[in-house]
Amino acid sequence: MDNRDWRLASFYFSYLAVLGAFSPYIGPFLKSRGFTGWEIGVVMSVWYGTRIFAPPLWSAAVSRARTPIGWLRGGCLAGTVAFAVLVLPLPFAATFLSIGLFAAFYNAVLPQFEALTLATIETRRSAYGRIRVWGSVGFVIANVGYGYLLQQFGYGWLAWLLLPTQMLMIASAIGNRYPAQALGATMPAPPMQGFWATIQPRLRRAELRWFLIAGLLMQIAHGPFYVFFSLFLSRHGYSAGTIGSIWAVGVIAEILMFLAMPRVLARHSAPWVMLVCFAAGIVRWLITAGLPDILAVIVVAQLLHALTFAAFHSAGMHIIGKHFEGRDAMHGQALLYGFSSGIGGVTGALLAAALWENIAPAASFVSASVVSVLGMLAVRRLLAANRA
Repeated sequence: MDNRDWRLASFYFSYLAVLGAFSPYIGPFLKSRGFTGWEIGVVMSVWYGTRIFAPPLWSAAVSRARTPIGWLRGGCLAGTVAFAVLVLPLPFAATFLSIGLFAAFYNAVLPQFEALTLATIETRRSAYGRIRVWGSVGFVIANVGYGYLLQQFGYGWLAWLLLPTQMLMIASAIGNRYPAQALGATMPAPPMQGFWATIQPRLRRAELRWFLIAGLLMQIAHGPFYVFFSLFLSRHGYSAGTIGSIWAVGVIAEILMFLAMPRVLARHSAPWVMLVCFAAGIVRWLITAGLPDILAVIVVAQLLHALTFAAFHSAGMHIIGKHFEGRDAMHGQALLYGFSSGIGGVTGALLAAALWENIAPAASFVSASVVSVLGMLAVRRLLAANRA
């Protein structure tokens, strides 16, 4: 990788290190402040809900900006300030607002950076996995490191301990910039169209619609995992350090899969890869629900994260990149993030919370397997649309 690639990799590393500390431990953090399972689900739903509106609004603003990189840097700073408020012992409403503002900025900047990355690597699209894998490295280091830190200090210290990693993210954003051709400095380019004007004609394509539905269903299936997995393990006697290590197993598998994906996608179509990912999800969520006390089984389930996340994400980037190219790439990323991750994330979080509170914790993971079955059906329709 050249210097530009390393700068991109450094942002993925720090950005996902923040997520690697946030995702596993925000549930126990909120639990330590006395919130119920339903309240935790509601708070986490706003985390995903901001993905519905923040990326499209952000992409519209960035497309009109004279210095778009300033928006990336400002978004990282604003999100950090919003999160820093959590060091205070806030009630539910204030916590909801703080995490909502943090999520809005944090989620808004990723599609912008994904578009920046694709513009930088241009025709070297297979290099995406080698760059993006550093995000997974940051995530796994945060999983393990913060697990043992919180085991020593307690979950209530999460807000304080996360701030240095967020400062590293800001520093990396400052170190990145758009390539000249992406800004039209070296070649004439028409103005970027508005978000809706860009996506409407493309949504007439059946293959794009079924791809977005498949992405939404995969996100719903991950709802119990992202919201309650750490609490689920804690209920079954696992320590914070062990929980962090279990998360790390999944991310290490994810890293290896990202490295392998250029070869996989060279031999197999992206929809076929997605079909395999949903099949793996059915197995993963069922064994998580049924055998949580057996560490070896949980480790096997985490290894399947290589398919349900890394392979699925790489295949999705391959597909969305074909539908939204050049200066419209950011709008495509915002659409994928807002619809599939946003609506899917809210639905998954609230469905998991309802089942957790009203039926049983394991029921939320069983529901993820059912959703994965629906995902396989959606991908079959995607395959049929591609053949038409």
